Amino acid sequence: MTGELDALRAEIAEGCRVLAARRLAPGILGHISLRVDHDRLLVRCRGPRESGLADTTEADIRLVDLDGGPGAPGELDGGYTPPYELPLHTQLLRRRPDVTCVVHAHPRDVVAADLAGLPILPLIGAFDIPGATLAAAGVPVYSRSVLVRDAVLGDEVADALGDRPVVVMRGHGLTSTGSSVPEAVLRAESVHTIATLSLAITASGGSLRPIEPRDLAELPDLGGGLNLEAAWRHELARLDRATEPNPLLSRNSF
Repeated sequence: MTGELDALRAEIAEGCRVLAARRLAPGILGHISLRVDHDRLLVRCRGPRESGLADTTEADIRLVDLDGGPGAPGELDGGYTPPYELPLHTQLLRRRPDVTCVVHAHPRDVVAADLAGLPILPLIGAFDIPGATLAAAGVPVYSRSVLVRDAVLGDEVADALGDRPVVVMRGHGLTSTGSSVPEAVLRAESVHTIATLSLAITASGGSLRPIEPRDLAELPDLGGGLNLEAAWRHELARLDRATEPNPLLSRNSF
């Protein structure tokens, strides 16, 4: 199983870097977990050289059990510790057998839009079809601005989330879920995009107007090949481009 776990560690690390690149987790806060079996999960842990999600590597992704202990010998060696909000992940995984991945992030625009009283509405159509569908079914809000550091608070978040894929966390950020890392991260991106548009619309003096129900009903499901696979390849390609040297900034180009 070592090879399989290594591949999953790499995918979670990529997901963390995508969150940072999209400014959903621009600092050192935020984490992604992935269910491995009934009792264990892989999760981004804090390490001895912590510098934020943008620098996440496979080494930062550790196997733990649902109580926060090492999921295998040596997994928490070297100064690695699970995130303080591990109960946010473990309680959702306990409560939602349909969920494989949990993403917790701190997008500024999501926080600002919620504090301004702006709900996540289906303002968009073909601009982001999965996002429109997600918003139309409702995005709940967990109204407490707390660090989710125990099972009681984790259950509160699970109660607020219900059977939905994403919950906004007041004064905190959001938590999204999915059957895979790409699905959970892309759902978080969609909510962040709608929050950003909501702030821009209201700042320009406009009002939030959901699209017409008939237009929403016309939106097709383009399938996982486009909504997930192609979209995720795009996110990873953006990461690769971000690490390439810019010839316009090279001393040798002048």
